[in-house]
Amino acid sequence: MTVPTPDYDTSAPVLVTGATGYVAGWLVKRLLEEGFTVHGAVRDPSATAKVAHLEKMAAENPGTLKLFRADLLEDGSYETAMAGCAVVFHTASPFTLHFTDPQRDLVDPAVKGTRNVLNTANRVESVKRVVVTSSCAAIFGDNADVARAPGGILTEDVWNTSSTLHHQAYSYSKVEAEKAAWDIAKGQDRWKLVTVNPALVIGPGTADTQTSESFSLIRQFGDGTMKAGVPPYEIGMVDVRDVAEAHMRAGFIDSAEGRHIVFAETRSFLDLAGMLREKFGDSWPLPKRTLPKWLVWLVGPLADKSFTRKSIAENMGHAWRADNTKSVRKLGLTYGPVEKAITDMFQQMIDTGTFNKG
Repeated sequence: MTVPTPDYDTSAPVLVTGATGYVAGWLVKRLLEEGFTVHGAVRDPSATAKVAHLEKMAAENPGTLKLFRADLLEDGSYETAMAGCAVVFHTASPFTLHFTDPQRDLVDPAVKGTRNVLNTANRVESVKRVVVTSSCAAIFGDNADVARAPGGILTEDVWNTSSTLHHQAYSYSKVEAEKAAWDIAKGQDRWKLVTVNPALVIGPGTADTQTSESFSLIRQFGDGTMKAGVPPYEIGMVDVRDVAEAHMRAGFIDSAEGRHIVFAETRSFLDLAGMLREKFGDSWPLPKRTLPKWLVWLVGPLADKSFTRKSIAENMGHAWRADNTKSVRKLGLTYGPVEKAITDMFQQMIDTGTFNKG
C-alpha cells in the first residue's frame, strides 16, 4: 500500500476555529511544528489564562500564532481571521452531555456555527480546503444502531438516524452540523470539504484544564464516582494526538476527500479501569467490575440526568464495531495504543489536582 504524503506548504496561513479546544490545541501544536502561520479564532483573545498554553507552544516552535476574536453565533465574525488562509480547520463545537436547552446549548452553536464558518469560506477566495471536526456521533446515535448497519459495522456511508433533539441531543447536533457542511460544500466548487469523524477522544490536553466531556468521564474513574462499578458500555477510542494528526493529513493530503472514521481500538469502560490500575495500582478508587445493566437502568437516571432509561437500554450491553481502514489507507494514519492515551490523560489529571487521592 502506498502511504499518501501530506504537502505542508506553509506559504499561506491556516485558520483553526475554537483554537483553545481539546483537539484544537494539539492541532495548533502540529501546525506550529511544521512552521505554519496559524490564525487561532477564539471567543476572547485577551483572556490570558485561556490562551497562555497556545502562546507558550508558539514560542517553542518555528510557526507563528495570531489570535482573532470570533463567535460561532455571530455572522461574519470569522472573516478577518480567515483572510488569506488556504486551509480552514473548523473544530469549534460544544461537547457536553449536561445542558439546559438542547437547541440553544448544542444545536444552534454547532449548526449555525458551521454555516457561519463555511459561508465565510465561500466569500474568502484564498480558501482551498475546509476540514470539519465531525464525530462518529454523526454516524451512529446509540450502540444498538451498530447492529442495524450493513454487516453490523459502521462505515463512512452510514448516517445517524436515531438521534433527535430530545434523545442523544449532542449526537443530533453533530448530525445536523455535518449535513449543513456538506450542503454548503456541494453548492460551490472552489474549496474541498473533508471531515474527521472520531470516536471517543481520550488523552492529555495541551492546557492544564480542558472543557471536554472526555475529562468529565475520566474524572469519575479517579474521584470514586465509579468505585462500585462501571456501566456495561464499549465504544471506539482514540488518542487526541492521533485525531490532531488526522486533521493535518485531511488538510494537506491532496487526494483526501469525504468522511473519515477515526479510532484505534474498541474498548469497554472496564478495560480503561484495568489499564489505569495496571499503571497506578490501588492508590485510586478505580472500579473493578461492570455493573449489571438492570441496575444501571434502575439507578442511572437518579444519579445523572444525562442518563435516560432509553439511552441506557439502547447503549449498555450492545457491541460497538466500526471500520477505520479509510483513515489508514487514505490519510496514512497509524494509531497509538489506547493504554498510553488513557494513562497519560490520568497522569495529567493527577498532576493538575483534578481529584484527591482516594
